[in-house]
Amino acid sequence: MNKIVVGVDGSPGSIAALRWAHAEAALRNAGLEAVSVWQYPMMTTMPAFGAMPDVSDLSGLAEQSLLAILAEAGIESTPELPVTVCVAEGTPASALTAAAADADLLVVGSRGHGGFAGLLLGSVSHQCTMHAPCPVVVVHP
Repeated sequence: MNKIVVGVDGSPGSIAALRWAHAEAALRNAGLEAVSVWQYPMMTTMPAFGAMPDVSDLSGLAEQSLLAILAEAGIESTPELPVTVCVAEGTPASALTAAAADADLLVVGSRGHGGFAGLLLGSVSHQCTMHAPCPVVVVHP
């Protein structure tokens, strides 16, 4: 079966990408894998009382958030269009390109230029278009 991977971080661009990828998966009779990426917070000082959240807690929170986004968008898995979720730790572009290793298409959102067009040079969407192992679609909200 064909597979489409979509990056979802809750931003308007990623929600637009999720909706587009879901519609495209239906057209292609493909499965859809929604990927959420998190990074362990980098700290330069010890947090209050020396407590840091457990890695499994952060991963679980990311998965809960991803499932809530899918539910809010009305996207659920069916036999005709299976939807899976993947939560990965790391940098977004690296995790998305790794998730797309066996995909037919990678779909990501774009924040747009805003007032700082130069900031897109290092953006996730740009990195994915440069390094993904499959075609990439960048969806604008």
